Order: sequence, then C-alpha cells, then structure tokens
Amino acid sequence: MKKIFALLFLSTILFTACEGDQGPPGFDGLPGPQGPAGDVASVFEIDNVDFVSTNGTTASIGVTIPNQIEVFESDVALVFVVDPIATADNNGVEVWEPLPRTFLFTDGGFAQFRYNFIFDDPSGIFDLEIILESDNFTTLDTSFTQNQIFRIVIVPGIFAQNKNVDFNNMENILSSLKLNANDIVKFSLD
Repeated sequence: MKKIFALLFLSTILFTACEGDQGPPGFDGLPGPQGPAGDVASVFEIDNVDFVSTNGTTASIGVTIPNQIEVFESDVALVFVVDPIATADNNGVEVWEPLPRTFLFTDGGFAQFRYNFIFDDPSGIFDLEIILESDNFTTLDTSFTQNQIFRIVIVPGIFAQNKNVDFNNMENILSSLKLNANDIVKFSLD
C-alpha cells in the first residue's frame, strides 16, 4: 500500500512539474493572413436586359463578366433575377429569385429563367449565358422580357459547399460573404 501511495505522490509531482508559466495573451480580433487565390467573392448587377426570341420559345443573352470582377476556375456563379410578380405584390420593393426560376401562369403557360456559367475560354474570360424559355413568347408579358435586372454573385467554390447558407436567399448569401449594397458593381446592357 505504501508503494501505491508513493507512486501516486511521485506521478502527481511529475505531472504538475511539467506545467510552465502562462504565456502572453493572444491578439483577438486582428485580421488573419490573406487566403489563397480564389477566396474573394464579388457581386455585380446588370440591368436593361431585353430578351427577343427568334424561334418563339427561347431567347438568351451573353454576359461577359467585367474585368474588375476577379474570377477563378474554382468559383461558382449564383444568378438572381428580380421577380416581377412578387415585386409588384411587394409595393415595388425588389424581390430577388435564384435561377433557375420557373413562373407558371393561370392559362397553363410558363416562363423559365436559367443560366450557364462558361469558364473554359483559354484567354481567361468568364462568361454567363442567361436563357429565357416560354411556351409562347408572343403572349409573354413584357415584365418578363423587357428591362430585366440580374444580380450575379461570384463565390469561392469552397463557400458554395457551406451547408449553413441559404442559397435561395441573396441577402443571406451577401451577408455570409460580408458584402453589402456598396459592393455591388452595376452595369447596363445597351
């Protein structure tokens, strides 16, 4: 029994003797090092977008991402359109809907906005193609075909895997990326 107490006493002294003085406190709240390329998020808006169908069911526009927007091959483009119906119901306050977005009408017709993010250009130019499809463009209200406004959020690929972000809510995405209205670069398609 004396040997057990002696062993416990000796091990207690050894373990407590290994502890040194506490070091100086760290620097809370200071910015960390710059992350690797591809950790930058951007948002831009294009307005005055008109869709004209040559076949009666489909129209598209090409958008070259502006030079001041930095894009990497690992990035993801998220595209939002102002919903003309919800915006009208919301007293003109813009309601942003993620693409692809399908609008179904009471007469059985439809309109669908979708997009392709094209980044295989060897010159490093990244493009978007925004497509509007409908069963009949001649009956489609001009609130869908004329003066459309789109917001494109370019996010790092790693961010796009974040399961805590609601990717259907543009405000949630911008907030998570620490972007605000002042960060939105605006362009018109003329």
